[in-house]
Amino acid sequence: MKIEIKASSLAALAATSLFSLSLIGCKSEAEKQGGSTGTTSGTASGGGSAPSGVGRPAPTGTGNVQSGDTIKLGMIASLTGDQKPWGDDSLAGAEIAVEEVNSAGGVNGKKIELKIEDSASKPESAKTAAEKLLGEGVLAIIGEVSSGNTEQIARAAFERGVPVVAVGATKTTLTDIGAHVFRVCYIDDFQGAVMARFAFEERGKKNMAIITDKKQPYSQGLSENFKSYYTKLGGQIVAEVSYQTGETQFQNLLTELKNKNPDGIFMSGYFPEVGPLAAQARAAGITAEFYGGDGWDSSQILQSGGEAIIGSFMCNHYNNKEDRPEIAAFLEKFKAQSGGREPGTTMAALGYDAAKVALEALKRTTELNSVNLMKEIENTENLSGVTGTITLKGKNGNPPKRALVVEIRPLNEGFQVFRKAYEYFESK
Repeated sequence: MKIEIKASSLAALAATSLFSLSLIGCKSEAEKQGGSTGTTSGTASGGGSAPSGVGRPAPTGTGNVQSGDTIKLGMIASLTGDQKPWGDDSLAGAEIAVEEVNSAGGVNGKKIELKIEDSASKPESAKTAAEKLLGEGVLAIIGEVSSGNTEQIARAAFERGVPVVAVGATKTTLTDIGAHVFRVCYIDDFQGAVMARFAFEERGKKNMAIITDKKQPYSQGLSENFKSYYTKLGGQIVAEVSYQTGETQFQNLLTELKNKNPDGIFMSGYFPEVGPLAAQARAAGITAEFYGGDGWDSSQILQSGGEAIIGSFMCNHYNNKEDRPEIAAFLEKFKAQSGGREPGTTMAALGYDAAKVALEALKRTTELNSVNLMKEIENTENLSGVTGTITLKGKNGNPPKRALVVEIRPLNEGFQVFRKAYEYFESK
């Protein structure tokens, strides 16, 4: 697969704050499409052939069938633990989408029952949550945000033949697990390339270091994608160091980095560790600029990173300041649900979009079972979501999405302020 990236202008937004404990967005025109054509293979009871993208194995299970007075959909989110800000927002977004359908009469006269489980921000808990929902007969599972959590959900669902629509799991190879896995976010080979190009071309960083959370598949993949594209551009990686989720002291790895004297550092981990990393790096005398991915997306990074994280750059999914009816309608409903509060992370909008993909597919399904629902999710084309237009047909579960680079600023300046937007193109 060849990745090409084109910068697009958002001049009308450049002078404004794009994120004040809210969401990041993209322009209204549909993302350009490309890629291979999907196929179908495999069999399952109750619905015939299970869909399989090119090179993606068909699920082995027979799926669940709707029974009773409601249609059961599962939702797994980090409602406790370090990733709770994402879990709370993704659940809130999904609940809005479900309420929209239920208030309009449901699907085939049946209301949607959203069965919710907590992953506790841990892969092993995500697996347990998935197994419980699958046993309760859900037709699909929505979630998760963390790639590590989502991998466990996807593997459990593969054995049962139930589709999974990931909210914010960006690990590139995630959808290779099976033809039942889909997502509504961009992928890390694009996100990593965006940040590599921004650092190299826009900021002139020619010698960079990489810090990876070796316990998180997301961080490992994003670091590798950044490194691959950055070196193709002509940049040099002067050092690569790692830590593990939950660590709080980073002096040893920072001493190694300081001796290499990078002019930029790419930190691919999640916000709970990145904030302290940034603070300790500055305390150690490191002056390099910091760069990261959407794993930084929580205002908690300001609390733990303080002044050290200000002026750093990260990748995110869309812009809530954009003048599109989908965003305005979503924010209005979110505020009504939360007592006037705006979402704290982009995962609210992505949670809404993930649920909407499943719900719109349900409306098109002639038989209410997991296999037919899986087929209709695969057939999703030009769905108008809060985070942009979503097409899954022929994309192996990965919709082409736009990415934004934002600068971290204090809360009173908007937290995340737009700097550049990149379009995604996929071609042979």
